[in-house]
Amino acid sequence: MSLPASTPTGLSVSVRGLVRRFGKRNVIDRLDLDIRRGEFVALLGASGCGKSTLLRILADLDHDIEGDVFVSPRRGVAFQSPRLFPWKRVWSNVVAGLPRGADRASANAALEEVGLTHRGDAWPKDLSGGEAQRASLARALVRNPDLLLLDEPFGALDALTRLKAQALVADLWQKHRQAVLLVTHDVDEALLLADRVLVMRDGVLAHEVVVDLPRPRSAGDANVNRLRVQLLDWLGVIEPAVKSTSEQSMTVRK
Repeated sequence: MSLPASTPTGLSVSVRGLVRRFGKRNVIDRLDLDIRRGEFVALLGASGCGKSTLLRILADLDHDIEGDVFVSPRRGVAFQSPRLFPWKRVWSNVVAGLPRGADRASANAALEEVGLTHRGDAWPKDLSGGEAQRASLARALVRNPDLLLLDEPFGALDALTRLKAQALVADLWQKHRQAVLLVTHDVDEALLLADRVLVMRDGVLAHEVVVDLPRPRSAGDANVNRLRVQLLDWLGVIEPAVKSTSEQSMTVRK
């Protein structure tokens, strides 16, 4: 089943009764989801709960489904692995897959958005992990998406680079206000970035938290901590009693 070309008014994603089976197991089981235009949504859940499967369906990469799925046709995707073609220079990777006529100027504009213009002529093997992930993000942005789908894009980065990448995504969302669905295992990341955090369990969206807090947010803020405790409880995680000073001071800019 392919994705219809348009979504209901005011929505970038509308899903009703979605089912995805692997063998006899329903990895996604009659799931419903709406994402409003311009909304930043984070999706949490244990490994194997169906988060990445849902994102692949929304990205039009998995069609073996039941139910109704409406997704904006203008969408960009970035995965945990940058998936750059090693035989193409960075700028050429950014415009790979675009209709004929995509040029260096388009690539440069997207690379400038992620602070990587100076690496346009580099080969992927010469990029750091953070640079490769930014190139992957530029490849998603060059499509001028109404919907940005991010599947744990910071998961393989070191802690400092991860914070910088989170801040970049926050800045880009503030600038463009496209809808975003971020799949992550990081509760703090979800709370610092998203308008709404969903918890997936047993193939459905079992819980929701609306993060009605001003940006920028700090992981040490009492209101953020209150929401963190609630999410960790739903995820079956016991939070350490004391956080380090560095953890308490983490922030993500707009």
